[in-house]
Amino acid sequence: MKITIEYESSWRNSFLDGCNNEPLPKTGRKFIGSMTSLKKSENYIQREVTLETVMGVLNRLIGDQRKLYQSRISDGYFFEEIEPLVHFSDKPSVVNSEMTYIRNITGSTDQNSFTGMVKVNDPIFTAEYASSFWGILSLELPELIQFVLKKEVTFKPIVVDPLSLMSRLDEINKLKPVEKEGNLERAYDLLAAKFEKFKGVNNKGLILPIGLYCSALYLQLERLSTQYDMSSAKTKAGGIGGISNNGFTKKDFMGRYTTGEKKRIWGNPYIQEELVKGIGKTRQLMTKASGTLEIEIDISREKAKELEQLIENAGVSSFYLGKKGLAYVSNIRI
Repeated sequence: MKITIEYESSWRNSFLDGCNNEPLPKTGRKFIGSMTSLKKSENYIQREVTLETVMGVLNRLIGDQRKLYQSRISDGYFFEEIEPLVHFSDKPSVVNSEMTYIRNITGSTDQNSFTGMVKVNDPIFTAEYASSFWGILSLELPELIQFVLKKEVTFKPIVVDPLSLMSRLDEINKLKPVEKEGNLERAYDLLAAKFEKFKGVNNKGLILPIGLYCSALYLQLERLSTQYDMSSAKTKAGGIGGISNNGFTKKDFMGRYTTGEKKRIWGNPYIQEELVKGIGKTRQLMTKASGTLEIEIDISREKAKELEQLIENAGVSSFYLGKKGLAYVSNIRI
């Protein structure tokens, strides 16, 4: 028996983690098609037509709309003895890479945006300690090292408001990693000994300046506590809102010092970019294929006629092949 299926624009990528052939987790499969998730190459998942795809299609054609794993474990599964006899050939005639906008119904939050008015009068920006606390960000790296090592430094004037501080943190975040040596190494070791969560290095062992500055803020928070009431500078958990020992998150920082909620994102272009050594910046988009899927089943004529009758009775006119697209049976031959 041979079943020929024509398909158009069949998506050949997956933007959910886990496997469709397993029971769903209680919280569902996680969406990994966001811009943040796609920064990790392992979250760009390419798919091909497999036996599971074919068996899912055959079950759909006879009117079974359950997940394939559910059908397989049920009593009276029609294809129980037929599955080993199924062979297929996928023949895509057109394969395109297209920019596709993916809707994310969970509503992630934008990493770099905020809503509402900025609260410039929050105590952390107006209190007596504010200029000494945020003055850490006015220091150049050599001066910051001196500060960490308990040597006297002079803070430069700095505009103390959320947007200006975020702008300065963005500048610091762009500083290149530096070798761990001399006073810098001593400052690093001091911060590492004081703050358990402090990492401060990349995978090459180079020190990341942003981690030094953020941990220095925590160090200054501790030192100023002997002179001022620093409770207004802390979150309920005792940290600095939006700033950790290793970096900062703009949405969390601005979310604390604005009147609105974090800005929701309900979708994004499906695109994965990465730097490949010797090649440069590469870009991968959604892959869509059109073509023909031929399914051959080595069964008796009587069984083939029974299967054909089931397909006719179900009357499935069109369906998805994998994820999205349009597919339909163009021919059945016994």
